Amino acid sequence: MGLLTPLAVRIGALEWMPRLLPQITAIDKTLHRTTGGRITILNIAGLPNLLLTVPGRRTGTPRTTPLLCVPRGDTFLIAGSYFGGPKEPVWVANLEAAGAGTLRFQGADRKFSARLLTGQERAEAWADMVKVWPNFNVYERRTTREIKVFELKPA
Repeated sequence: MGLLTPLAVRIGALEWMPRLLPQITAIDKTLHRTTGGRITILNIAGLPNLLLTVPGRRTGTPRTTPLLCVPRGDTFLIAGSYFGGPKEPVWVANLEAAGAGTLRFQGADRKFSARLLTGQERAEAWADMVKVWPNFNVYERRTTREIKVFELKPA
């Protein structure tokens, strides 16, 4: 947690944030690319994050998305929250189709396999995620879909 984390939590809870997600993601990708991953919007906010790269399910073209993550030992938790928007982010379907990919965390690239968590496992992971980013509960209330949670393990 950083000095700006409380501000980030307040901004992240705003109801209109889902509409800005494409612009936020584009800015974050540019920051990643130009700084070699040293500076990201989530870094500035004092939050753990990674760059997820998986092949597109239709084209096979690698697609990269910056995501808030929750490190747990050598694994990571990620959620397809999309700020609680009505649709799942595209990366969720790509990850489900591929089941694996690469991630960049703190400047290091790693291969991973992904597993969708359900039931009690999802509930326990969700509780861990909310400790890092309380807005996950806001997003869950905002949407009618169940937000998918994935565990990324080293391949």
